Parts: sequence; C-alpha cells; structure tokens
Amino acid sequence: MMDLNLSAAAPAADLIKDTTEATFMADVVEASQTTPVIVDFWAPWCGPCKTLGPQLEAAVVAAKGAVKMVKINVDEAQNIAGQLQIQSIPTVYAFWQGQPVDGFQGAVPQSEITAFVDRVVKAAGGEAPSDTLNDAVAAAEEMLTDGQAEDAAQTFAAILGEDPLHAGAYGGMVRAHIAMGALDEAEGLLNGAPMEISKAPELEAAHAQLELARQAADAGPVAELTEAVEADGHNHQARFDLAQALYAHGDAEGAVAQLLDLFRRDREWNEGAAKTQLFTIFDALKANDPVVLNGRRKLSSMIFA
Repeated sequence: MMDLNLSAAAPAADLIKDTTEATFMADVVEASQTTPVIVDFWAPWCGPCKTLGPQLEAAVVAAKGAVKMVKINVDEAQNIAGQLQIQSIPTVYAFWQGQPVDGFQGAVPQSEITAFVDRVVKAAGGEAPSDTLNDAVAAAEEMLTDGQAEDAAQTFAAILGEDPLHAGAYGGMVRAHIAMGALDEAEGLLNGAPMEISKAPELEAAHAQLELARQAADAGPVAELTEAVEADGHNHQARFDLAQALYAHGDAEGAVAQLLDLFRRDREWNEGAAKTQLFTIFDALKANDPVVLNGRRKLSSMIFA
C-alpha cells in the first residue's frame, strides 16, 4: 500500500478560532501576512450559518495548515460588519496579507466550499489541498479496480481522516467494503454518512452497488434461467431473474439487454420493475460507461416512442 502521509494535519484548535472587534486586527489582518485567513461572519439566529460553519471548518482542517479560519458574530461586531459592508449572513471573506482576496455569501454546496479553500491557498502560493486528496482517491480507485479492496479501504479511510466530507472517498470506502463482501458494514457506512454528502452522486452510486450486491447473493444459475427464458419468452420473472444473475456474474451489458427486452414486452410488469432495475444498474456504473449510455438511449427511445 502506498504511503499517503495524510496524518500531518494541524489540530483544529490551532486553525480555527473565534474573534471579536478588539482582536480582529491581530487575528485576521496581521495573521494573514503569513497565512491566508478565512473569516466566517455569522450570528446565532442564522439557520444557514449552522450548516455552513461545520462544512467550512472541515475544509480548513483538510487544508492541513495552509489556511486558517476565524469566526466572528456580527451581532457583537457591528462596526467590523459595517466597515466590510456585510449585507447578509452567512458571508465568508478570505484575507491574504491584510486584504480581502475572495469571498461568497449564503450557504453553498461542499464542492464549492472546497473550491473556495483551494483558490485561497493557491492565491497565497500554496498547493490546493484537494489536489493531493483527489490524487489519493484516484490511487485508491486503482487499487479497487486491481482487486486490492482492503488496501483501497485503508487509503479511503486515510483520506476521510483529512476530509470527512469527501464524497468520493466516502463512496469509495463503501464500495471497498462491498468488494470485500462486507455488505452489512457497507450499509452501516451509508446509513451513517454525514448529512452534507448523503445525497452526493458518489454515495448514490455506492447505494445502488450495495443493492445489486445483495441481489447477487440470491441470484439463480445463468444456464437454467436462460433455458427458462428461451422456452417461454413471456416468462417475465425468469427474464428478470436472468438479468440479476447476469449482472452478478459481471455481465452488465447482458443484464441491461434482458431488462430492456422485458420493458419492451411489458413495461408495467411488477410495478415497472424492469425500469427500476435498469436505473439501479445505471446508477451503479460510471455515467460515461458505454453500457449506461447505450442503455439509457434505448430506454428513452422506448419510453418516448
């Protein structure tokens, strides 16, 4: 397993602090002469602030000291808020060498927060933290593809230690457990996913893979199911079971073909089970997979014919 050296993050207490009007100059303007300082303008009554704050803190910690964060309650710092023309909250400014260099208003997705921190770090001449983490995710994905699920899981865990809200690493961790056959553990990870990333595409894909993995455990023999379908083309249950068995044996293209055939024959069978299963497979595979692209195109042509 490769050594990622991802354990050198500075303690959060050294990176994140509260400030006041009296200490703003020292905590922000002077401190930003050597390290970029992100300032979170918030208030206790601000609902979106309660979501944004923890997300921003996680991104700052993941930057491993390349940037610091200061939080200031605007109700107690109205002079500072007025000087900086804070119109609404949450508002976030980044200071470098005493000057605001970037910022945004309102609650934004985690991906935008990560991109914001990256820009701030790069503005100060540093290396964007997500670059290193994304390289590590790519390496872990390669391990998973090569059948090294345990090593991949360890790598994904190290990445999540740096950035607990990295959806790619979290989804990878779930898929690594699926590859190891630890389906209950994979389900536990999905159920315990942080709210901020619980609906991320990477986790939706992992959920679909888990569902298919559970189906695979009960999949019937391909040869017998093929014979049943060939003997009676109207045996929809046998065709559906054959699609599950094909996918379980690594033949996603064959599974999709059988489900498309079933949808063509009777799209309402078993409450639209063929279309539901197709979408599950599409979600589990990469969006640019030819099986997905061709399958979606054929399904659309039948739906809108």
